[in-house]
Amino acid sequence: MYRAIRTAALASLLTSVAAVAVTVPAAAADKTFSVGALNPVSGAGGTYGTGMQKAIILAAEEINAAGGACGTRIAVVAEDTQTSPEAAVLAAKKLVEVNKVQVVMGTWSSGVTLAVMPITTAAGVPLMNTSGAPAISTEDKEDLVWRFQATNGRFGQAFSEIAALRGFQRPATMAYNNASGLGNTEGFEQAWTARGGRLVSKVVYEPKQASYRSELQQILAANPDVVVMGSYLPDTTIILREWFQSGENPDLKWIIPGWAANEKLVEALGPEVTAGIIAVDSISNENAPSYARFGEAYARATGEPAGANVYAAMTYDMMILWGLAMQASCPDLAPRAINARLRAVDDPTGEAVYGFAEGKAALEAGKTINYEGASSQLALDEYGDVTPDFSLSVITDGKIVRERVVSLGVK
Repeated sequence: MYRAIRTAALASLLTSVAAVAVTVPAAAADKTFSVGALNPVSGAGGTYGTGMQKAIILAAEEINAAGGACGTRIAVVAEDTQTSPEAAVLAAKKLVEVNKVQVVMGTWSSGVTLAVMPITTAAGVPLMNTSGAPAISTEDKEDLVWRFQATNGRFGQAFSEIAALRGFQRPATMAYNNASGLGNTEGFEQAWTARGGRLVSKVVYEPKQASYRSELQQILAANPDVVVMGSYLPDTTIILREWFQSGENPDLKWIIPGWAANEKLVEALGPEVTAGIIAVDSISNENAPSYARFGEAYARATGEPAGANVYAAMTYDMMILWGLAMQASCPDLAPRAINARLRAVDDPTGEAVYGFAEGKAALEAGKTINYEGASSQLALDEYGDVTPDFSLSVITDGKIVRERVVSLGVK
């Protein structure tokens, strides 16, 4: 499910040019709206970033093929965050100040999104992200930031639900010391204690260490039956290798977010070390026509199934939703005016639509619409956050096998 999607040819296509060519009918060629695709093509998020960029382009092409939004074509300008806040800040400044983009889409990792937010907000440019930290919601004072991934708090609720389903009694947590890692484990602790449970140990570790033996020993000394992780792939790989090599508590189970417990982890450690790991990730709106449309286009463009990259469905939805908001805001295409129409095209009382052309026709007919996304039903809350469902998958014989879907319900 979590196959690496970066091919050399596609990565070269997306990163070798700043402005990405998007096919557009001649009728919409006289007016252009610039969109910044700011994605993790390299670094810890590199497994997903190329596909995220491609999904934005696919959605822009879908909008342009339907005559554009308010008769305006979408032009995509792409930059790589390198999954680094420092690199992302420089890339965001280029997009906003040099390329003059009017919306930025697709930041991945909370540290990156939090670093970019002050730049986009100061410029009055909306920012759409796939990050989880609660601070993204609370720091968005101007309602210009939109989250298409579950919050870390909701991930924590899903971890708690899964731990209860599996009958664990003595959980411990290990968190990477950043907003995302801490948000995941703190969300779990809050949900777990609300159930009447308690943690036997919790450890926060610093990034980019060669070894985590001392932190691991603190956890193992408490004799937990499961460790809930707020982690990334590189540190997770080291921690699990050191645990396995220690021979201590061989029956210990692990609950790990899907961006760290993926096929790359299995490749690095092998099926014996990773056997029984519980991987948890948000999942797409797999039964929706919007997901089917996206999946077909994504497979044609990349040669990969849509399920290989849950974040690509999110960035596709960003572009489609923005295009519909442009149509709803027509003729005023100022970024803040469009931003103010995002909830109006995700109205739960409106007619369900599953693509741009369908939604555009309904808007032109004077209807209220509810865009049902490929990544989730969206249902944007007061913070601009969504609530997708989650997958409970278990690594079995080197394969990531989904066992069930966990739904927290739309909040």
